[in-house]
Amino acid sequence: MKNLVILSGAGMSQESGLKTFRDMGGLWEQYDVTEVASPEAWESNPQLVMRFYNERRKQLFEAKPNAGHIGIAELEEWFNVKIVTQNVDDLHELAGSSNILHLHGELRKVRSTIDSKLIYKMENWELKLGDTCELGSQLRPHIVWFGEAVPAMQQAIPIVQKADIIVVIGTSLAVYPAAGLVNYAPPDIPIFVIDPAQPNIHKKNVTYIQKKAGEGIKELKLKLINLK
Repeated sequence: MKNLVILSGAGMSQESGLKTFRDMGGLWEQYDVTEVASPEAWESNPQLVMRFYNERRKQLFEAKPNAGHIGIAELEEWFNVKIVTQNVDDLHELAGSSNILHLHGELRKVRSTIDSKLIYKMENWELKLGDTCELGSQLRPHIVWFGEAVPAMQQAIPIVQKADIIVVIGTSLAVYPAAGLVNYAPPDIPIFVIDPAQPNIHKKNVTYIQKKAGEGIKELKLKLINLK
């Protein structure tokens, strides 16, 4: 089977009701994103950072995969599908996709502040001060914050390099280093971009589908039939 690589972003999960930082409103309107999503923020005000991620996690515990997530999972019947996502939710997994790489971490997981390899899946949405790892250190969100390295990029690059087809969905590819991934794609392979805003991809053989995730995946399936 051909290697189909999905590059997904926030627009993928908006139809499931998950809000981005800019959409959360209320209390968070007074903060810059770096005040709740950076190592400096964690050092200066860990309670605020945890409150921010607790609110996002609570949303996630109530969310369900949308038609886009489910449609991508169904593509595994015809393609070797690998998903490289900027999203920290696990809706791709819940929809049934079996090969997902999270570039920016996972919201349902927390990790030790002294040993990054000690990672735990949360059974509920709330992380509190005093919640510790087995070594006794405070747990933090398992999220790549602004100013931190993105170690999963080293796994993502060879995935894209081996792609026969690429689908970009729900991301403008404006945030680096993730934005540079499409540049590692083999020359001349077909690239499909599903997004109402039609982000401009400077590559050959790009087909734009100006629809949201759910409807866009339906159209994509029809176009992929001849590429199996």
